[in-house]
Amino acid sequence: MSAVNRGLRQASRTLRLPQRFSQTAALRPLSSRCSQFAAPRSSTSSSHNHKNTFSTMAALQSGAAPVPAEAREYDPEVKDIASYVHNKPIDSELAFDTARWVFLDTLGCGLEGLRFKECAKLLGPIVEGTTVPNGTKVFGTPFQLDPVNGAFNIGTMIRWLDYNDCWLAAEWGHPSDNLGAILAVADWVTRTNRAGGNLAGGKLFTVRDVLEAMIKAHEIQGCLALLNSFNKVGLDHVVLVKVASAAVVSKMLGLSEKQTADAVTQAWVDGQSLRTYRHSPNTMSRKSWAAGDACQRAVNLVLKVMKGEPGVPTVLSAPVWGFYDVLFKGKKFEFQRPYGSYVMENVLFKVSYPAEFHSQTAVEASQKIHNQLKALGKSAADIKGVTCRTHEACIRIIDKQFKPMDNFADRDHCIQYMCSVMLVFGRLTAGDYTDGSEAATSPLVESLRQKIKCVEDPQYTTDYHDPALRTISNALTVELNDGTVLDEVVVEAPLGHRLRREEAKPEILAKYKRHLEPHFSADKVKHLVELGQNPKALEAMSVDEYVDLYVVKDSKFV
Repeated sequence: MSAVNRGLRQASRTLRLPQRFSQTAALRPLSSRCSQFAAPRSSTSSSHNHKNTFSTMAALQSGAAPVPAEAREYDPEVKDIASYVHNKPIDSELAFDTARWVFLDTLGCGLEGLRFKECAKLLGPIVEGTTVPNGTKVFGTPFQLDPVNGAFNIGTMIRWLDYNDCWLAAEWGHPSDNLGAILAVADWVTRTNRAGGNLAGGKLFTVRDVLEAMIKAHEIQGCLALLNSFNKVGLDHVVLVKVASAAVVSKMLGLSEKQTADAVTQAWVDGQSLRTYRHSPNTMSRKSWAAGDACQRAVNLVLKVMKGEPGVPTVLSAPVWGFYDVLFKGKKFEFQRPYGSYVMENVLFKVSYPAEFHSQTAVEASQKIHNQLKALGKSAADIKGVTCRTHEACIRIIDKQFKPMDNFADRDHCIQYMCSVMLVFGRLTAGDYTDGSEAATSPLVESLRQKIKCVEDPQYTTDYHDPALRTISNALTVELNDGTVLDEVVVEAPLGHRLRREEAKPEILAKYKRHLEPHFSADKVKHLVELGQNPKALEAMSVDEYVDLYVVKDSKFV
């Protein structure tokens, strides 16, 4: 066991977490701002048997003036999000520093996604050849789009390879997915205002503004995920991308706190994606563009609110028809902590491997075993069986020992496949998931993955949910054909974990540089890497000028 792993629990003891807040405290009513959240409600008593139902012809039929509306409170969960976005200053330098690393890493992941034709074919304008004046520029491409389609393009690129940051709790997800909406809107607003427009009061966004929006989007998505499992009711985690993006984008566009609440309710009432496209027998590529879809929906809904569309005040709590009763089995959301900057400060980076995050430590352990076998003069062909001691979430999401590997989406969400590729070849790249690749067609990989058995370790599951640890532990024990049993290899925290953050930074930077190189000249790569390591210069740059550095007029990938 490495020194890092031996010291994990000792390191965790030195952490001091803020006092936990009860659900009641986290969802405190915003009484001082109640008037901001007034919504129309019919003054007609329910005893009238609902005869005063809504009709688009009502005003024409009666010719009467509207009945005065009385205030109707928004769900406190909605009000807390709107209040956080508008009123909470972000003063954590750790959060801003981490956001800068996430920003660079996420742009790099988007550029790498462009290299895959299944991703690239989905990008560009809806009508071929369309260029939107002062629109969102899609980095790595020549496209300039409206902000809604721009959000889809950027969000899809970012998410395609499952290589951007990660947040693991009761719900899983990738908070940097929100950059699809944030960057699209920031770029569009800035270009429009430079051309004489007056969006968001004439705001010209800087990279620092984008980082702050990212911190808040991370926090909304991550805090909602801490204790609330959407996957257990069959919903995909991108619902949280839609909600978080709608919240921060509304503020970016200059909407009021009440309008932000309206936008958030519109995100909750919008039809939510089912997780079935992430699981056998329906695993398919939609899982790679689902976040892009959430980003475009968020921006589209905010623009509707900007034009005066109202919200749905009790979208969560309304009996029978609200989110809780329809989609969450009647349960209310629970909250571990108030909104701040905790999620960005503790987010997980995918550094070493383009692999679903619950498998990262297992793949790292497999790499150590591959090297050990090589030193013994043996190979993966000598393996009789592998036991993987793991956590419950890993088993539920990516334990597919005997499931067929029909496509890219099956392979990059199968812990047995990912470990087998590493054990056989001593590598795991995005190319190893593609149909027809050396790994995908390897008889040895296929036979070996069926010899890898996952078993839950309850302590690993407990550590996974522990706010002081949040480890994603895996331990592999290999038995060889000759009866030899190798010592168990344990990896508790992956390289991108907060407890290994400083160790990871050089690798994150190398990953970013590696993803830039297929798209830009050596001089441009050097400039972008150096700029990324100069926080003061980077954060002061206007968004449009920074995005222009990534424009590729004649891309060979789109």
